[in-house]
Amino acid sequence: MIEPRIKTEILRRLGAAEKEHDVRILYACESGSRAWGFASPDSDYDVRFIYAHPADWYLSFDVESRRDVIEYQIVDEIDCNGWDIRKALYLFTRTNGALFEWLKSSIRYMEVGTFAADLRALEQNAANRLALCYHYSHMARTNAREYLYKDKAKLKKYFYVLRPLLAIRYIEQHDSPPPIEFQRLVDAVAPDTIKPAIERLLELKKRTPEMGFGPPIAEINDFIATETARHGEGFSGQGRPDINDSGETRDILNRVFRDVVRGRA
Repeated sequence: MIEPRIKTEILRRLGAAEKEHDVRILYACESGSRAWGFASPDSDYDVRFIYAHPADWYLSFDVESRRDVIEYQIVDEIDCNGWDIRKALYLFTRTNGALFEWLKSSIRYMEVGTFAADLRALEQNAANRLALCYHYSHMARTNAREYLYKDKAKLKKYFYVLRPLLAIRYIEQHDSPPPIEFQRLVDAVAPDTIKPAIERLLELKKRTPEMGFGPPIAEINDFIATETARHGEGFSGQGRPDINDSGETRDILNRVFRDVVRGRA
């Protein structure tokens, strides 16, 4: 749950962004640990949004060179930034893992029209499973290499390795994009041998502002090593596949785009 005072401030900032940049925010949600379900007492609020300019902005001859993100400097616990609709739709065709997670966040600050619902309806058929595995494998390997394979492990980083590894298992077992909530992934695909250790870590993270460093957790480290070895090089070094070449998918996304900029959605 988001405290009312925090939600009020987030909505104020989103409204201010609309006025400052002359845009309409179509969708805004919480990303990061709060959306994933393992926030600490001092976790930041990672607010992400998708916006559209007035139609004439997209009819400019130099539209390709115009900035397609809105970013604000982090000055407190609220981290707020967003993507233009054209950027978001392009990344959707590339099965961008972050965007897919935004669309499924259970903490939504704004949802205007049918834009987000239209993309969610396309997810099952449009998402490229291999591209998602690339995304999650890179995330897991990077965090494991930087934070876990040492005498002292940065304990909260276990979640940033476990979640993507469990997401890959979910994709493999269910042939479907994974849920973003960590507990749902644990319940669905985590081996029983590591569930007690995960539960202890979760309880510690939820009540501790800064988990700090601790001894490596043997059973979780064994699981991480086994999973990354099983993947081998299958999810690295090949780049992201170029997907959604089907005319049907592109026609749908173009229709979504035109409906938004024409004010019909």
